[in-house]
Amino acid sequence: MNPVVLIAEELAPAAIEVLAHDFDVRHVDGTDRPALLSALSEADAVIVRSATRIDAEAIAAAPRLKVVARAGVGLDNVEVPAATTRGVMVVNAPTSNIVSAAEQAVALLLAVARNTASASTALKVGEWKRSKYTGVEVQGKTVGVVGLGRIGVLFAQRIAAFGTRLIAYDPYIQPARAAQLGVRLVGLDELLRQSDFISIHLPKTSETVGLIGEKELAIVKPGVRIVNAARGGLVDEQALADAIAEGRVAGAGVDVYAKEPCTSSPLFAFDNVVATPHLGASTHEAQDKAGLAVARSVKLALQGEFVPDAVNVQTGGVVAEDVRPLLPLAEKLGRAFTAVAGGIAASVTVDVRGEVVSNDVSVLKLAATKGLFSSVVEEQVTYVNAPHLAAERGVEVSLVTRPETAEEALLVTIRGALPDGRTVSVSGTSVTGARDVNKLTEVDGFDVEIGAEGILVFLRYADRPGVVGAVGTLLGEAGVNIAAMQVARREAGGETLMTLTVDQALGADLLTSVAGSVGATSASAADLREE
Repeated sequence: MNPVVLIAEELAPAAIEVLAHDFDVRHVDGTDRPALLSALSEADAVIVRSATRIDAEAIAAAPRLKVVARAGVGLDNVEVPAATTRGVMVVNAPTSNIVSAAEQAVALLLAVARNTASASTALKVGEWKRSKYTGVEVQGKTVGVVGLGRIGVLFAQRIAAFGTRLIAYDPYIQPARAAQLGVRLVGLDELLRQSDFISIHLPKTSETVGLIGEKELAIVKPGVRIVNAARGGLVDEQALADAIAEGRVAGAGVDVYAKEPCTSSPLFAFDNVVATPHLGASTHEAQDKAGLAVARSVKLALQGEFVPDAVNVQTGGVVAEDVRPLLPLAEKLGRAFTAVAGGIAASVTVDVRGEVVSNDVSVLKLAATKGLFSSVVEEQVTYVNAPHLAAERGVEVSLVTRPETAEEALLVTIRGALPDGRTVSVSGTSVTGARDVNKLTEVDGFDVEIGAEGILVFLRYADRPGVVGAVGTLLGEAGVNIAAMQVARREAGGETLMTLTVDQALGADLLTSVAGSVGATSASAADLREE
């Protein structure tokens, strides 16, 4: 049975096409709450836009849910903490609408500068009053950009073409970067006092809500025009309306509101306010980009791949192409480590060696952590909740990187200290070619070379003749086929490790029986099959 992808709002046909070949695509009206909750019961993924709320209740109604995708930038309608606790990945399309949003801010600024909306409305009811709608030029004016994130930068680049002087307030950007953009960084008060136009481009956080209110609007340059196409609530609507009424602010362009949908605002009373119903992402191109982006992310997530746009996964950002093939290796080594250790370690170090460490490899620690807990907790373990599971159990997972050495071009080692004081390690590498092959190269000090795939069985015993044959006979009698076997020992007659790849799980009783019959001091199994 193919995984079920539930589409709760309209999605571009091209996005649906991405999913249709591999998944059971179903549709539901996300605003019909009973229908949504019912449909979620069989969903492995759900894709929404802004009208469907995926909260703790919705997540609880979806026992198979692995990913929630928001075809857009914001996540106001997705309860991310509830999803994270359940190990459900949340993805969005962070860059899908940045061009559209920047262009919307430019459009609002120009419309306010030239009184375009009110003049159009007047003409359509038979009024030809050119002098009443005289505007101002943008050229030569000072434009203040509040927030130089991705959209703010695009806005600045576009408005600079009008021959403007650009200043910006953003405490999180370096002056050198701003200088590269042709923007001078200033404090917020200075920006308010100097700007002829102000455009807001900030996320909505506890620090930014109400950033521009009555106090700030009291010090603006007289005749300023203000544009907010970012998030509602960043500018106090009532305070802005008062400033317009008093003539301190000459006009405003507003696309977002503190409460949406919004059909009543004190700003709507003014002809010199251009108000639009949150159209920042409302272009065909942005909608298509958002749908395609989240469809691809959902496909990656349901296929067990790493998803760069997951908002609740602890990584350093985009995973380099050289690092991506090592994710399955790190996860498999984590599973093998837990099997060999026989339980959860008190602390674990993920040691990465080789040329690959010139990239950010922090995601390998995350993948290894996922593997460490896959077989020891009841809940689904994902990239999302693996760090939470480690923290809950007091397991500290750290990362060590080393440059390439002559001995090992690429090596990933998981080394951990157990509560009883023992130290366990498992190492592996990835061989690239026609297909990537993951191999174990060391298990608890024994040199091995066996594929890190399928079901592995580890038997430790005192070296003596006949053990290999006995194990083969016992498994054969149980109907278990051995696909590969390797025996490693430190010296003749000394401690020995037998590693087998078998075609099916042994079960606890059979594993105990085999171990007892050959006098094994320890026996364990690790399931390294792809999920």
